[in-house]
Amino acid sequence: AHEGLMENTKDLTEHSSRSERKRRDSFGMFDGYDSCSEDTSSSSSSDESEEEIAPLPSSLPIIKNNGQVYTYPDGKSGMATCEMCGMVGVRDAFYSKTKRFCSVSCSRSYSSNSKKASILARLQGKPPTKKAKVLQKQPLVAKLAAYAQYQATLQNQVKTKTAVPVEGFSWGNYITSNNLTAAPVTCFKHAPMGTCWGDISEGVRVEVLNTDCSLPTKVFWIAGIVKLAGYNALLRYEGFENDSSVDFWCNVCGSDIRPVGWCATSGKPLVPPRTIQHKYTNWKAFLVKRLTGAKTLPPDFSQKVSESMQYPFKPSMRVEVVDKTHLCRTRVAVVDSVIGGRLRLVYEESEDKTDDFWCHMYSPLIHHIGWSRSIGHRFKRSDIAKKQDGHYDAPPHLFAKVKEVDPSGEWFKEGMKLEAIDPLNLSAICVATIRKVLADGYLMIGIDGSEAADGSDWFCYHATSPSIFPVGFCEINAIELTPPRGYAKLPFKWFDYLRETDSIAAPVKLFNKEVPNHGFHIRMKLEAVDLMEPRLVCVATVTRIIHRLLRIHFDGWEEEYDQWVDCESPDLYPVGWCQLTGYQLQPPAPQTSRDSQSSSSKQKKKAKSQQYKGHKKMTSLQLKEELLDGEEYNFLQGASDQESNGSASYYIKQEP
Repeated sequence: AHEGLMENTKDLTEHSSRSERKRRDSFGMFDGYDSCSEDTSSSSSSDESEEEIAPLPSSLPIIKNNGQVYTYPDGKSGMATCEMCGMVGVRDAFYSKTKRFCSVSCSRSYSSNSKKASILARLQGKPPTKKAKVLQKQPLVAKLAAYAQYQATLQNQVKTKTAVPVEGFSWGNYITSNNLTAAPVTCFKHAPMGTCWGDISEGVRVEVLNTDCSLPTKVFWIAGIVKLAGYNALLRYEGFENDSSVDFWCNVCGSDIRPVGWCATSGKPLVPPRTIQHKYTNWKAFLVKRLTGAKTLPPDFSQKVSESMQYPFKPSMRVEVVDKTHLCRTRVAVVDSVIGGRLRLVYEESEDKTDDFWCHMYSPLIHHIGWSRSIGHRFKRSDIAKKQDGHYDAPPHLFAKVKEVDPSGEWFKEGMKLEAIDPLNLSAICVATIRKVLADGYLMIGIDGSEAADGSDWFCYHATSPSIFPVGFCEINAIELTPPRGYAKLPFKWFDYLRETDSIAAPVKLFNKEVPNHGFHIRMKLEAVDLMEPRLVCVATVTRIIHRLLRIHFDGWEEEYDQWVDCESPDLYPVGWCQLTGYQLQPPAPQTSRDSQSSSSKQKKKAKSQQYKGHKKMTSLQLKEELLDGEEYNFLQGASDQESNGSASYYIKQEP
């Protein structure tokens, strides 16, 4: 085994025989791994392990930890990790006496950049040091047969569920069979790991459970990421080369994926999959060759995942939230539960706790207690004289912050016209009017032609909201603008409408023109909240991109149910978010459901509901049919749906 090891390491770099002897027993990241076929159990003991070691069959080529002292990759022997670029290689081939860098260029780059947090620090979870750090520990292989059996049971359950249409949806199968692309995690700054995903990409190596094995114990093997889809990764065991027959999907943030080196420090055995056991006799040398220059997860990755899933909102906290039956006002609600940052809020006067509202903790629809009074927003006072025991006001600093504005100069005024996403029909951008100007940059908006006489359906948008647009926005971007209900002069022309209503358009310069480099592309898959039924998170697709505005299509449903959503909306999530947080994902609608929904909605044409939480996939279609019934509209065609980070063509010039 040692001869084969030396032959393989010669392929990696040329060194003296003394160096070869030095590497023979210690390989840094793989320190203590031994290719052995006779002695397969450790005889040493550890204070941390009280269980007996489960014996492993001696006929298998097992790479295990044999009780040697584990040396960190920047140690005096074995493998080393470049502190600048993160490349793993044989230590003796590294540059300078300290062996901290793989090349002169990396050494110079490190010095010039003065990086405080080096790649090594990320890989080791602690600041880098010049001296070798030796971990005085002799980890053992624990008895894990019961857990392996548990895993096997889970896998059997998953296989059984595939026969059930609704519960059997699998993102992995959906992505693979249709060759789909998912939006990367970095597109979702509000989601777990959204701001610290790092350079996790295809080619990254990890240690995972080896399911292609007949051993009674839980054993592991190294796999590489073949494809990423949100949090989910398609993995292939090392040694399978181009063979995809055993590829499997796994959630990167789940507990089953570990960085390379975890087995060494934890005393877990690395066992090659049964299908390819015969391919190599020296698996240790094979791994060294394959992993030299490769990257893995930071060792503190699971800790970061855990930290990013800690949410400041807690049950029993009181907030002000939009009244779903009267959009123009807010009510007090109490946090009932928190799942993945999404809050189930129960209105304070609901005795049976069924009158609820779902939203994300960063939603613009929730505010701290006292917000309505401070800006002059309408508020429904609670009949409850005093707070119930255990309920307390959520601290103001927990809520999403809005950009400060200066209304002292030219500012929005009552009666000004604009275009706005209809909060009761998120598929439509409508002709709208500013009905009231509140404090701190907040505006009350009414949808022309469908407003209630008492203004109960006015909706509060902040001046910087990405859901309001200047006059002409839809025309310049080839978006269908919904004219006022009952307006007869079609096709709709803003110039004529402003003259007829003796109105002026809100100045273009007052609108938010910032377009972040969001990273979304057309046809990307994601998980999105159906904002007409906000307790539901559904399989969805990005179908249009207009600067920062995304058109979200719910897979399996007609386009009438699509919704316009901002690229930074907290109601959009990466593929795998529901699995990670324990939230239930709504799969694409089957054909039978679509047909029944469509036929029933065509038979019943109702007026717009005042309920913000509409019927699942019904409200928007009914509204659409009522608005467009018997009319034909002509709109500009040909605008590009590609994302743009510039604002040069964002707005059309206003006509005098």
